[in-house]
Amino acid sequence: MAAQAPDTVALEALTWTELRALIQAGKTTLILPVGGTEQNGPHMALGKHNARVAVLSEKIARALGDAVVAPVLAYVPEGRLQPPTGHMRFPGTFTVPDEVFDKLLEAATRSARAHGFRHVVVLSDHGSTGPIARAVATRLNREWASTPVRVHAIDEYYQAATVGFARLLEERGFRREEIGQHAGLADTSLTLALVPALVRSDGLRGHAGREQDEGVSGDPARATPELGALGVDLIVRETVRAIRRSTNPR
Repeated sequence: MAAQAPDTVALEALTWTELRALIQAGKTTLILPVGGTEQNGPHMALGKHNARVAVLSEKIARALGDAVVAPVLAYVPEGRLQPPTGHMRFPGTFTVPDEVFDKLLEAATRSARAHGFRHVVVLSDHGSTGPIARAVATRLNREWASTPVRVHAIDEYYQAATVGFARLLEERGFRREEIGQHAGLADTSLTLALVPALVRSDGLRGHAGREQDEGVSGDPARATPELGALGVDLIVRETVRAIRRSTNPR
């Protein structure tokens, strides 16, 4: 008697026969989460992007109903090695050249197609990977124009996590300087809502506006999981809507 497949949407948690059965039953959308390993200030762990996109991708896959989530791509372009630029100025950040990430993303997508997935959805939690994902999607969709397989680089995910969430916080009275663009109020609140163990709550104060020295843009002092939950709801809602629109064009 065959064992029952676990209640999971994570490809890594399935056996190959369980995955084959799910694809044959109609789960033909693969979400490809893109993270990044980088500094996130003194108060937030280096794996923020990876852990966060994994949790959000699971929520999105369950909402879609026909999706499986691939392993997170954790190594992405983060700046130059010599001399170090951007996040590479801080220990723990890993970078790869744009062309390396491009080929990695393409190879992962080709692997998904080989196993029967019809839609490969790329969700980028890190801003540097969006343009590359769009380029890979355009290139492969052109190549596969006569087949039913499509690649979707969903920009709405990152837009909701950044611009959309920032606007939502501004409407609640928070200042743009406080919200920030990296490891500030918005970024830290999202992580508190999704993977709170990655935030050092006793170190949230004293980092406002010290991007050059501490890698923080914004002020995380008033970050809370409750604020982060507002962003999570927005990201999931807007991303699910965008995926459905992209995979079922009228």
